[in-house]
Amino acid sequence: MEAVQTPAAVSTDRAGFYPWYVVLVLMLAQTFSFIDRMIMGLLVEPVRASFGISDTQYSLLAGMAFAVFYAVMGLPLARIADRHSRRWLISIGIAVWSVMTALCGMAQSFWGLFLARVGVGVGEASLSPAAYSMITDYFPRSVLARALSLYTVGVTIGSGLAYMIGAEVVAYVESLGEVIVPLIGKVEGWQATFLAVGLPGVLVALLVLGTVREPERTGGMATGAKGVSVGEVVDFVAARKRAFLCHIFGMSAYIMVVFSLNVWGPTYLMRGFGFSPSSAGWITGMAMMIGGTVGLLTGGMIADRWYANGKIDAYCRLIMITALCLLPFAVAMGFVTEPALAVACLALAIFFSSFQGGIAGGVIQLMTPNQMRGQAVALYFLGANLLGLGLGPTVVAATTDYVFQSDAALGKSIALVAVVLVPVAVGIMLYGARSRREAILEAQQWS
Repeated sequence: MEAVQTPAAVSTDRAGFYPWYVVLVLMLAQTFSFIDRMIMGLLVEPVRASFGISDTQYSLLAGMAFAVFYAVMGLPLARIADRHSRRWLISIGIAVWSVMTALCGMAQSFWGLFLARVGVGVGEASLSPAAYSMITDYFPRSVLARALSLYTVGVTIGSGLAYMIGAEVVAYVESLGEVIVPLIGKVEGWQATFLAVGLPGVLVALLVLGTVREPERTGGMATGAKGVSVGEVVDFVAARKRAFLCHIFGMSAYIMVVFSLNVWGPTYLMRGFGFSPSSAGWITGMAMMIGGTVGLLTGGMIADRWYANGKIDAYCRLIMITALCLLPFAVAMGFVTEPALAVACLALAIFFSSFQGGIAGGVIQLMTPNQMRGQAVALYFLGANLLGLGLGPTVVAATTDYVFQSDAALGKSIALVAVVLVPVAVGIMLYGARSRREAILEAQQWS
């Protein structure tokens, strides 16, 4: 998997057209990634009915099955990204997760679906470490936050499309009564949904392979080596452990809330306020596509402006402020009784939660030399996904099942999780603020 293409040259003071094209292609890959990842959020009730499982068991399919292997495989795949062709790594990963998503549609049992979701996680683990590293090499620091935020727009578009497309597929399948798929036979509506959203991703893999070039690797330490060992990465992080660990664990706590909103949002509207799956999917999807995208891009522009004005901790400062803005709306979800207010609270919580999307991983890039960027951001995603995606939805589900003991109390579960975890997340990030600033200042000497 060695890089054989001539590296694309990058301007030191501005980015031309081609780097932005690469970001758009990677954004498309991220979009398909999140369609395949988040489609589970609209299929809660039909999957539960098919397999006779609880909210907690369902959350293991939606979160833990994906997140554990996504996080663990991120580290070895990131090492490949730091040493070999990122373009090939991304292309192969897209093909793998697309096929595994389609295989979710053939699952006949809880464990069959669980294993297929594991495969989705393994495939998707290739994307972000390689993409973050590639984008950081393509862009000067003056526009990096905007570039990373544009790439991460794929999260909001993909999540939104997952619910909107899923809503239409579910509604269409319900109108048919049964679906016959060639070579497969009769499938249920939720299975047809996986098949419909999975296979088109293979075309995106070919697009990346055919049109994206490797950028020249920049901003490295003066070691003279093409790559660095795992031990060197561990030593580097250990020497700056307060900066890295406070960011990783602070963001992990916050992302538990963010992913809980994403996974349980449509179900919250259906159970508490009588929305149909189609309506809940469209409402949540539009909130993510519009509110989430605006939040991401606004966050990137604000972070770039603050950073240019000398606030080197601009990224984390903005994350903490918007996390506190999210809190009252997430808490209100547990107490509102009017459907319109429920929709407004969910939409505003999604809006503020999206500010962190592009810049949270960017903090790691700002603290890390080129040879370690893929592995360092994979370390961040290890914590963020094991705790955030792996435990976040499950904590909400367990609170619903065992604390409130009522499916109708989902809103109260979301509120309780948010009121505990958001202050914890902000407190951890504040504790590491000074060390984080020092690490970023040190890293500026390598750029």
